[in-house]
Amino acid sequence: MTSKADFYVLPSSDPDARGRFLCRLVERIRALEHKIYIQAADEPEARRLDQLLWEFRPDAFIPHAMVGEQPAAEVEIGWAEQRPSHQDVFVNLNLEIPEDALQFDRILEVVVQTDDVLSATRANYKRYQSQNIPVDMHDMRKR
Repeated sequence: MTSKADFYVLPSSDPDARGRFLCRLVERIRALEHKIYIQAADEPEARRLDQLLWEFRPDAFIPHAMVGEQPAAEVEIGWAEQRPSHQDVFVNLNLEIPEDALQFDRILEVVVQTDDVLSATRANYKRYQSQNIPVDMHDMRKR
C-alpha cells in the first residue's frame, strides 16, 4: 500500500513544464537511490520523456530505459499496462491513476495549470484521500 503521495504544483500552464520539472525531480530521487517508474499517457509521450531525460543537462546523466528494454534501468518509462519489476516510486504523468499504482511505496504527481491536468489531479487527490494515503502538497507557485 502506498505510504505517501506527493503533488508538485507548478505555476506554468505549459504542458512541457511537466517534463522539464520531471527531469530535475528524477535526478533528486535517484540521488536517494530509489527506483522510479514514470507512467506516460501513451507511447509518443513516453518517447518524448525518454528524449528529455537524455538531453536534460550536458553535465548530468540519468540512466533510464523504456520498460522491457534490456538492460533494465533504475528509471523506467512506460505507458498503458506496462509496469516495472519494482514498486518503489510511481510518477504519474497520465491523467488517471491506475489501480495498481496504489501498490507502489510512493506516488508523485506533477501538476501544471491546464484544465485537463488540474481536473485529473484533483480526482486523483480525492482517490488518495479515500484510500487513506497521506498527501503532501509542494506548491512551486510560491517560489
